[in-house]
Amino acid sequence: MLKFLADKATLLFLLSMTAGAVDTIGFLALGGLFAAHITGNIVILAAHFVTGKFSQTGPLLAVPVFMIVLGIVTLIAGRMERAGFSLLSPLLVLQLLLLFGALLLGITLGPFKNIDGLAAVSTGMFAVAAMAAQSATVKLALKKAPSTVAMTNNITQLTLDLARLVRWRQGTLDEMTAAQHQAKVTLMSILGFILGCGMGAILQNQFDFFALFFPFVLALFALFLPRSY
Repeated sequence: MLKFLADKATLLFLLSMTAGAVDTIGFLALGGLFAAHITGNIVILAAHFVTGKFSQTGPLLAVPVFMIVLGIVTLIAGRMERAGFSLLSPLLVLQLLLLFGALLLGITLGPFKNIDGLAAVSTGMFAVAAMAAQSATVKLALKKAPSTVAMTNNITQLTLDLARLVRWRQGTLDEMTAAQHQAKVTLMSILGFILGCGMGAILQNQFDFFALFFPFVLALFALFLPRSY
């Protein structure tokens, strides 16, 4: 059980760092597009229509593209499960391929003068699709794991877990151990996302779309990470 939690925390840390980096790189290079934090695109759209700043097409398409990819992956994953196949590695491969698509378009066609043009939007949608695949991976193959693409719920969950630890000081050892490890897994996701955001900002500022090599390599590490689950 402890080995499972340690492996799971490491994988979630890598995936969260990947999402944080992709989100920040996309935000800086594509006029405010959030590839992972889909809710943020609604904010960007509102800001665009009021101020005229930030991109319009990317944030407008991000929500339906995220939902469509998530839905397709879920349907395919259901068939794979019924056929007896493991989901984790195939879904991580899909995410890796979609990230490679964003990387390839970004470094060959970018930087983009028109962030609402076809090339820029296509690059952004590959990043969005990759984050949708990652979300599906966590929900379908790592059940009950914290999110790796949105941190509001994770911070809420971590606070609740810490409060429960205080409340359960007189509880059983099993209760305390379970709460401690859940808090650890959630904290790893939060820290990974924060670190990914910082690294993504630094690398994008220096290397523009070549910065996408960083989350691509992280996703590659996640795919080949030794695990016991």
